[in-house]
Amino acid sequence: MACGLQCLLLYMSIVFLLFMVQSSQAQLRNENGVKTDVFLSPEFVLEPGSVSNKFYYNIDFPRGHIAIKSFNGEVIDEKGNPIPLHETYLHNWFVERYYQQKSIDIPKHHGDLRFLHSDHILIMNSGVCDSVFPQYFGLGSETRKTATDVPDPYGIEVGNPADIPDGYEERWMLNVHAIDTRGAEDKLGCIECRCDLYNVTADEYGCALLPNYIGGAKCCYDSTRCRVKEGFEGVKRSLFLRYTVKYVDWDASVVPVKIYTLDVTDIWTKADESRGLKARHHCLVEYDVESCPVGMADDDCIHTKTSTFTWPTGGDVIYGVAHQHTGGIGLTLYGEGGRVICSSNPTYGTGDEPGNEAGYVVGMSTCYPSPGSVKISTGETLTLVSNYNSARRHTGVMGLFYLLISDSSTKLDTTEAHKSRLMSDFGWLVALFGVGLVVLVIFMFYGKSGRGDGYEAIKG
Repeated sequence: MACGLQCLLLYMSIVFLLFMVQSSQAQLRNENGVKTDVFLSPEFVLEPGSVSNKFYYNIDFPRGHIAIKSFNGEVIDEKGNPIPLHETYLHNWFVERYYQQKSIDIPKHHGDLRFLHSDHILIMNSGVCDSVFPQYFGLGSETRKTATDVPDPYGIEVGNPADIPDGYEERWMLNVHAIDTRGAEDKLGCIECRCDLYNVTADEYGCALLPNYIGGAKCCYDSTRCRVKEGFEGVKRSLFLRYTVKYVDWDASVVPVKIYTLDVTDIWTKADESRGLKARHHCLVEYDVESCPVGMADDDCIHTKTSTFTWPTGGDVIYGVAHQHTGGIGLTLYGEGGRVICSSNPTYGTGDEPGNEAGYVVGMSTCYPSPGSVKISTGETLTLVSNYNSARRHTGVMGLFYLLISDSSTKLDTTEAHKSRLMSDFGWLVALFGVGLVVLVIFMFYGKSGRGDGYEAIKG
């Protein structure tokens, strides 16, 4: 049976409709174009009591000119099973960005080079403790339940070819500091790196520790071992940090943010222009919390540490999160006049499963102010306050604050987004027009068929 022109029109209309629907769907995918890559760190092997604190260079990482939207990680075994903190404590992990000469190569698994060689250029964050905390990303035991998403339209810009010197390429370094506490004589003492439990009297460089240094990172460096219960046996196992990176391709619609890391141990020296002295931040990284007097109620045992400094460059707060160890009960960043810029409090686990380990910090609350609602002015005096429960002594604790700041002068460019919405709306309008066209053609086709065109009568 031949249907002639009507069949041709019907066929062309369906093809046109499918094309427009596909185009509209592609446009929506482009608008929501967040890509997700999952990688594994190199293997690190632990046995009960052992410590791994290694630096991995040129790790797998998304390439190109992109905006990072999220970065997070967790410790897993060879089968991909998450490992609970009460077996392997994730003291911290952090990621640094650097440029390396293309003609020079180094082993991917290396000690802490600290980028002292001329063939490396470390790309630090914007401050204020960039000399000791230059990382772009970093967390600890709280990594599984801490939001790290950068809200739209913001992103952390990396991979810009215009910023990379000739002859260099952008690379990334990962540090993972993990402690195997299976069978530990004192789990809390092990994760707080008490020197007596590690039988350590000198740091990893061979320098003798000060008599009053009783615990901290200087005592739990790579290949040290914390004391385990006598007779306890446990197998060696291979572990990995599985890290997830979410990102989008860079374009004019993305608003860049700057990364700042604050430290409550910061000893700040004010600038003195008359003497030619610049403002100086001396961040000590860790500190001890002494136990409160005997007889004081546990709820009243609160140790408070404070740091005050001026802010270098003003902007809008886009994201904020703190980092504390076990015993922490929260950090708050205050602006002038006592206004709260951001408070970040820990979540403690209540069970045994990964992400809910009883007694461990398994998450930190975050701040996501509405764009432009929370500002920090250039030269504003800020105060960082860290609180720990001091019912018992804690060693080597931290009180860090990670901020993403956008330049207040940056106007949120809605032109591209508006154009995308118009294109999407236009695509759907055309698609709807195509649907109407198909319906019309079908109506015409079957209408004519009912009047006898192409009809064959039943032969008797």
